[in-house]
Amino acid sequence: MAASHEAQVLTGTASDLDHDAIVIGAGMSGMFQLIRLRELGMKTQVFEAGTGVGGTWYWNRYPGARFDSESYSYGYSFDKDLLKEWSWTEHFAPQPETERYLNLVADKYDLRRDIRFSARVTAAAWDEARRGWTVTLEDGSRHSSRFLITAIGALSAPTMPNFPGMDEFRGESYHTALWPKTPVEFAGKRVAVIGTGASGVQVIQEVSKTAAQLTVFQRTPNWCAPLHNAKISPEEMEEIRSRYDEIFKRCGETFSCFLHTPDPRNTFDVTPEEREAFLEKLYSERGFGIWVGNFKDMLTNRAANEEISRFVANKIRQRVKDPKVAEMLIPKDHGFGTRRVPLETNYYECYNQPNVKLVDVRATPIERITPTGIRTSDAEYEFDIIIYATGFDALRGAFDRIDFTGKGGIKLKDKWADGATSLVGMLVDDFPNMFMLLGPHTALGNIPRSIEYNVEWVTALLRHMQAHGKTYAEARPEAVERWMAHVMECAVGLLSMEVDSWMTGVNRNVEGRQKRIVARYTGSAPTYRAWCDEVAAKGYRDLTLA
Repeated sequence: MAASHEAQVLTGTASDLDHDAIVIGAGMSGMFQLIRLRELGMKTQVFEAGTGVGGTWYWNRYPGARFDSESYSYGYSFDKDLLKEWSWTEHFAPQPETERYLNLVADKYDLRRDIRFSARVTAAAWDEARRGWTVTLEDGSRHSSRFLITAIGALSAPTMPNFPGMDEFRGESYHTALWPKTPVEFAGKRVAVIGTGASGVQVIQEVSKTAAQLTVFQRTPNWCAPLHNAKISPEEMEEIRSRYDEIFKRCGETFSCFLHTPDPRNTFDVTPEEREAFLEKLYSERGFGIWVGNFKDMLTNRAANEEISRFVANKIRQRVKDPKVAEMLIPKDHGFGTRRVPLETNYYECYNQPNVKLVDVRATPIERITPTGIRTSDAEYEFDIIIYATGFDALRGAFDRIDFTGKGGIKLKDKWADGATSLVGMLVDDFPNMFMLLGPHTALGNIPRSIEYNVEWVTALLRHMQAHGKTYAEARPEAVERWMAHVMECAVGLLSMEVDSWMTGVNRNVEGRQKRIVARYTGSAPTYRAWCDEVAAKGYRDLTLA
């Protein structure tokens, strides 16, 4: 009996707890974490709100949804056989292909037997007496575990605008992140798209091809750059496959885990002719190079940022025939790269089509949604379909939608009222045995690369705890303070900190999200990993282990 109890404690299981670990979410991070927890011998349950695996690539099935990281830098790297087995068909894979890929992974590892679908978590509370977590689902059922791991994503809590009359519209309406599985037909329809962020840009490109009339309601124009997507031939895929070690090594070395990283030169280290040629080169190349592979001072030096902004503004003027429309599409309140840069394919050319109209809602605000369409301050429009491309309550939103309660009844939402705090973005003091795979202040960028690192870090911590007979882990407050001081220091001097965006915690559609904060980690991914590695190398002294 005693020996049996000792074995239970070492694996993190007590007889009165249902599971060793509960994972919230079956996207890329939840799936990989499940694989690693099984290897530790932990009895694990994953709760997923959707009816299938894939997370981002399950929910975001709107027309045009695709990667803006190169496909071969985005997939899992941990399984050599999987890398040999799977072939990408495009440099930037569309949503259906990515969803198929993740279902293949679920099949290969038989993940679904430990995943409960249509199971939305509404609350999670620390139980001091049992030293574990009680998780409550939307159906009212309760489930307990020693450890709780959140795999809920950084961009997974969709937000809707607050226009009067939204429930009165008699046509079809959709949010891009809550798109139906059944096809939506646009041919011959009058369609409105509200929003011109990354998802808005992608959906506008597709809807404009067939809609009888597309009206785009834009509040904040964004700087967009060409994606330059292309098909991957079987021969090219074989060549890519031969370079996977090199590709993932490169991702591990770059600032944001992309294949691109800042140029070592400053903007004004070169002649105007050399600068223009370099920017032309970046504008003609695939992916995020023009954003994250530009001159190293582009995001900190105001004059340098004005140079790249001027260059891209001129590109927009060249591509959009109507000068008035072109000026409407050029941001005036922020410089290039200081907000997330959507990548596009003929986005600007859409506005040259006779079936596409652009409405500036700063000049003529939307007053209400009517039963037949949208009324602005100067016009009334009739629509068959309204698409809300209004984005997410980023970084914190998915956490706020679950009632997390830690030690002494403290609510995570209250603890983070003035901004999220953490230790390396993965632990929060007062919330023992809770690990966040994509919590605020983890290194983002090319997210799957961050996911794999963070899952491995959490797994190593749990393995360490097993080896030393520990079943309790909590971030020390002084360690949280040191980490947050580093997070704040990294943000000093960034032009992006002067701009309202989800990257500075601002969302006009969410109450309490109007003040700019350091909402994300802005240091490099290698610096982030070095900090995390040091926490582990010092025997996790930044944590209370018991």
